[in-house]
Amino acid sequence: MQAMIFAAGLGTRFKPWTDNHPKALALVNGKSLLQRNINYLQRFGIKDIVVNIHHFPDQLKKAIEENKGWGSNVIISDEGNEILETGGGLKKAIPLLHASQIVLMNADILTDLDLKSMEKFHQHSAAIASIAVTDRKTSRYFLFDKNSVLCGWRNSTSGEERISREGSNLVPKAFSGIHIINKELLSLLHWPGKIGIVDVYLELAKTHMIKAFDHSGGLLIDVGKPDSVGEAERMFE
Repeated sequence: MQAMIFAAGLGTRFKPWTDNHPKALALVNGKSLLQRNINYLQRFGIKDIVVNIHHFPDQLKKAIEENKGWGSNVIISDEGNEILETGGGLKKAIPLLHASQIVLMNADILTDLDLKSMEKFHQHSAAIASIAVTDRKTSRYFLFDKNSVLCGWRNSTSGEERISREGSNLVPKAFSGIHIINKELLSLLHWPGKIGIVDVYLELAKTHMIKAFDHSGGLLIDVGKPDSVGEAERMFE
């Protein structure tokens, strides 16, 4: 297994920290989000990690170099002058990704999700990608059929809905920012430039099976805003 951590974002919700730093270096109980997620992946034996960078890239490079990747082999995918979002960032990193299965995760997500269980689920699902989800309340949801196959997406605030494949009684689930893909998916990333992974999955769902891995009940927090740091510190030592 190999992993990619998305750390290139501008972190606009995390101002004022992100006026001078990348969000991935924000501290939770003295450890950066990036370090915590590298350590998290290590617990499941994953030490071959790609990290994409864009916002204050030199700070991220310095942190990774000075800490020797916190014990992992960390390779940088530098997005230079243009931020590519998650789908575009994944496409740019293709030359660095070689494993048959790859864990993808956002740098600002902290969780106790059991990646070994998710990996086993993915291997037996015949899906090209497995998406970690929960039943928590949010404004945007992936929509799945009774077999946990991705069929669409909904914004509960605006009412916008996008359906990729037919299904009845679709169940909304909140995306956890963690997913496992087969290397095969990389060859299907034909979009140029900037694109989000949600758009990628909604397009691929028309012709490929993408499944939900539900880990409701476990620990999960999106450290997306400064006021979420205190909660994260209470949840994770």
